[in-house]
Amino acid sequence: MTSGDKTMNHRVGASHLELPRLGLGTGSLGGMIPGSDEQANAVLDQAWASGLRLFDTAPWYGTTRSEHCVGHFLRNKPRDEFIVTTKVGRVFKRPDRGFDFEQSPWRRRWPAGLPFVPHFDYGADQIRRSYEDSLSRLGLARVDGLAIHDLDIGHRKTDAEVDRGFAQLDDGGGFEVLAEFKRSGEIGAIGAGINLPGYIPRFLEHFDIDYFILAGPYTLLDQQALVEELPLCQERGASIIIGAPFASGILATGAEEGARHRYTAAESDIMERVALIEAVCCDHKVPLAAAALQFPMAHPA
Repeated sequence: MTSGDKTMNHRVGASHLELPRLGLGTGSLGGMIPGSDEQANAVLDQAWASGLRLFDTAPWYGTTRSEHCVGHFLRNKPRDEFIVTTKVGRVFKRPDRGFDFEQSPWRRRWPAGLPFVPHFDYGADQIRRSYEDSLSRLGLARVDGLAIHDLDIGHRKTDAEVDRGFAQLDDGGGFEVLAEFKRSGEIGAIGAGINLPGYIPRFLEHFDIDYFILAGPYTLLDQQALVEELPLCQERGASIIIGAPFASGILATGAEEGARHRYTAAESDIMERVALIEAVCCDHKVPLAAAALQFPMAHPA
């Protein structure tokens, strides 16, 4: 996750929170592919040894597994030496008796995730519960930022469900809980995780968001957010964090067999475009992954 120089901090929106320009997003530690806790710990250990001190997680990643992994690692570090952010919008419960979790869409999404079932809810009570549950999984008394997660058509499936989520944040008091957390110093900043273009304007129309985590609409491969979202964030003073600078894999691996784009196998047209980008990088003796990581940092948002 990119937010340049790993040690150079930047103020987040209208908050007092400052973030370094580089951090580690931990969605993959939730178990997109089978892997051990030892492997997850080794990734976190290498990130720490490389100087990274910003760690972003979410209950959704691995149906709570990522928060456990991140917490297990970070709780053994001095609390004033790292920044950790997580997300709200889903509450996790054990499956009902007789429910076959192994055949569920959540097991298919997170093959190495934990057996807990997500329930979307952005209302006040569930925001509080989500926050407290995250603290328990992390084993930490506080986090530095909370982001509203996946309130879009891709995850909620219908416009009515998206509208319902925004209503829970607004009339249902969910956002006011986040605002109170910020006012009281419980958290440093309020964010929103965005996967698709078109939602940043809606959030900013209703709420004072300090930062957006963009996972997809602005990379070396895709600049949809350049038209409206990034200029609007500049105008409103909201910060942008690029949550998937490698487009979930292909801008790190290149156009090789099995390359991943937006969490699935890359289609032929994407493979062709990335091969052309790789050729330009090769001509200038710049690694594709370096170009992908540096690209979003050129924009003032």
